[in-house]
Amino acid sequence: VSVKVISDSTSYLQKAVRDEFDIGIAPVRVLLDGVEYADDAEDCEPFFRALEASSAMPTTSQPTVGELAALMEQHVAAGHDVAGVFISDKLSGTFGAARLAREMVLEKYPKAGIELVDSESNSTELGLAVLAAARAAAEGVDLAAAVAAARAMVERSRLLFVPSTLEYLRRGGRIGGAMALVGSILRIRPILTAADGVTSVFARVRTMERAIATMLATLSADLSAKGGLTYVSALHIHAPASAHALAERVARITGAPVPVVPVGPAIGAHVGPGAIGITYATVEPMRKSRGRV
Repeated sequence: VSVKVISDSTSYLQKAVRDEFDIGIAPVRVLLDGVEYADDAEDCEPFFRALEASSAMPTTSQPTVGELAALMEQHVAAGHDVAGVFISDKLSGTFGAARLAREMVLEKYPKAGIELVDSESNSTELGLAVLAAARAAAEGVDLAAAVAAARAMVERSRLLFVPSTLEYLRRGGRIGGAMALVGSILRIRPILTAADGVTSVFARVRTMERAIATMLATLSADLSAKGGLTYVSALHIHAPASAHALAERVARITGAPVPVVPVGPAIGAHVGPGAIGITYATVEPMRKSRGRV
């Protein structure tokens, strides 16, 4: 029995990668000023143009139980096991919907193998966990091993990013208005991460350059302490030029080309255009910093 991997669109894996590993994606939808946008990182220019011109806060809708069940059932009906790797259960209702979908499919196919993994993160770090499961599945492992590969990646990866402005975090209620005002006046830039399933402050610095320096120093320290890197990429929210510049600096540390990965509307709406960061994985597990925004 082969294993098929599914996820949600906030994993932001490029279409070529999804096609190569036959990864099924359940869509998150984004609504802004009455217009619905697909959560597509490779075609998000119209959304971010509209976001920058609007004073409204977009709303997102998770994949429905029916959509997730259909995604699972198409593989189960064809004789495959299913590994579902999704955005953090503490950040979205997607994982809860996936649990309900799994129960629905198992009622119809009681012997089906369907396992779910909470990535405890989102965007490019979620994508790493999805890809770990998919690569394992492509090597012919069983469902338990594919799930174990995803969970191991959760322990070995880190996401660090810095917003260009605090405005979108304020609009979305991730930080209070007073904190946003003080942060803007003092030019405080939080470096954000995902830890224990929530968006957390990794460090607070005064400038974008200092934020980049801190992210690079953290990368270097983790590389040395955790047996080296297995993966690294630069990420951005509608800021490709800044991300490419960051990737060049990361490459000087790693000695290899660094891919640049765009983040789409569902996550980008909460952090805002201009954000850049890095996602990487080490050979050995990392102890991640915790603390809510």
